[in-house]
Amino acid sequence: MAEFVKIYPENPNPRAIQKVVDVLKKGGLIIYPTDTVYGLGCDITNIKALERIAKIKDVKLEKSNFSFICEDLSNLSDYVKQIDSTTFKILKRALPGAYTFILPGSKNLPNPFKKRKTVGIRVPDNSIALALVNALGNPIVSTSIHDEDEVVEYTTDPELILEKWDSLVDLVVDGGYGGNEASTIIDLSENEPIIIREGKGSLEIF
Repeated sequence: MAEFVKIYPENPNPRAIQKVVDVLKKGGLIIYPTDTVYGLGCDITNIKALERIAKIKDVKLEKSNFSFICEDLSNLSDYVKQIDSTTFKILKRALPGAYTFILPGSKNLPNPFKKRKTVGIRVPDNSIALALVNALGNPIVSTSIHDEDEVVEYTTDPELILEKWDSLVDLVVDGGYGGNEASTIIDLSENEPIIIREGKGSLEIF
């Protein structure tokens, strides 16, 4: 049975945030709100938790397209190779926001991702997600939770999410109704920005 923790985005309760972080630190899996759809996440430093997510998503961990949820751009250099000033300006302008940026991965990537040439970085414009990463002290590895329903691609109601994921995860954060549009994915690993997927994030800033 997964825990169900209500957190209000206007003013995330530090004790509730800490409760979720304690689960992450023990290698637990959580479902939590972002500025787009609800995400399935775990602590980037916990290999067993990473393997659990890969198993749920039915992918090989080394080949997975999971995003790294960061609080800001300050720990970017931990996972990303040196980027030029143009790329940095794009990131500064767009984040926090509904974007996933594909960037060249550095040699410091956690072991399962060592062979990856690129990494997806997100800084969501969501107070709960940012408070979780802040309290955890390192990024959350995350992936969107999809719905099998052919009409509705993403479940937006936290109670329905709990019903569906109860036996698969350790905790579900109820941060209110989620969105049903995923992030815009932009590849900045080469010289020119390449739009991989148009989602919630506006393309006008590019």
